[in-house]
Amino acid sequence: MRRLWITLTYLVFIVLIIIPLIKIFTGSFDQGWSGFVSALARPEAGHALMMTGILVVTVTAINTLFGVMLALYLVRASWLGPRLKGLLNSIVDLPYAVSPVIGGLMIVLLLGPESAAGALLEDAGVKIVYALPGMIIATLFVTFPLMVREIMPVLQEIGAQQEEAASTLGAYSWYTFWKVTWPSIRWGVIYGIVLTVARTLGEFGAVLVVSGNIINLTQTATTLVYQDVENFNVTAANVVALVLAAFSVGLLLIMEWAKKRKEVH
Repeated sequence: MRRLWITLTYLVFIVLIIIPLIKIFTGSFDQGWSGFVSALARPEAGHALMMTGILVVTVTAINTLFGVMLALYLVRASWLGPRLKGLLNSIVDLPYAVSPVIGGLMIVLLLGPESAAGALLEDAGVKIVYALPGMIIATLFVTFPLMVREIMPVLQEIGAQQEEAASTLGAYSWYTFWKVTWPSIRWGVIYGIVLTVARTLGEFGAVLVVSGNIINLTQTATTLVYQDVENFNVTAANVVALVLAAFSVGLLLIMEWAKKRKEVH
């Protein structure tokens, strides 16, 4: 029975992951190496990959900073009280319960040009929806729980005794964090960063709604793949998808490396 379940697991893995990856790889070279290069050298492809890179860097930096802070508050800040902590925990988990498309729609309704806040911001020269800021907000909404949920269990496991001892000895809060807390949570932060980057690379629904998928303006790599498929330009779609898949495999290798380093330490 055990061998049967193992065999079924491998079959599912092969059918859902390996075969699609092979198909994407072979489909990228349907028109030869020149077709691969021309598809990747398109201005819209370069711009879409650049926008994806900007989103990855910006969202990961914001998530890392505020995710660590919120995890510390939810675990260590006794002054928040159980009710407020419960409310904040529920808010953190909200993106898990809400579809990314619905999240993007909420941003459009709240900050779009037809809303009061959006019109006020546009009068001040700040455009949120159908621009980069809205795409960043939408991606943050989708990815924010990842960092918090990676760090909270680590903080709960290590306890607060060492931090309290450092404070008793007169250490400043920042020094205590850097010398006592950070060495214990750094691998959790690395996991959170890897998951955030992977989720940002593959985000589609919320970004599609908020960005409007405007070529050479608000188009990301995933929405470009969607547009290429819609236009029956399958080879070009496979090329961009292959680039994203290569990044994803690289992230997987980084995750495995981080796990091995954690086990060593």
